[in-house]
Amino acid sequence: MPPKGPKIIYPSYFDSRLSRSRGRRVPRKLAVRKPSLQDIERALSGLSLQYEVEREKHRPSRWYRMEGRIKVWYQGSKEQLLKEIGRRLRASKDENTG
Repeated sequence: MPPKGPKIIYPSYFDSRLSRSRGRRVPRKLAVRKPSLQDIERALSGLSLQYEVEREKHRPSRWYRMEGRIKVWYQGSKEQLLKEIGRRLRASKDENTG
């Protein structure tokens, strides 16, 4: 089976201030407050995955916020990828706060 295209990741997927219906894609225990593209980049660097940052993009459902996005080349499911990024974001935020 040929490799699929990249997975598209938006920071709002990990924002603990959003409900699932408003766009959060990970469980609240893996979400963080105001995740940035840089936070997600650091998490992806730790996973040794190939990615490309697109700062001038926005999520279609949140067209009024230019939050950027990241294309990630990953062979597993998008849900697995999001949870792993969420774990790393959460660990990073916990280290910084305490």
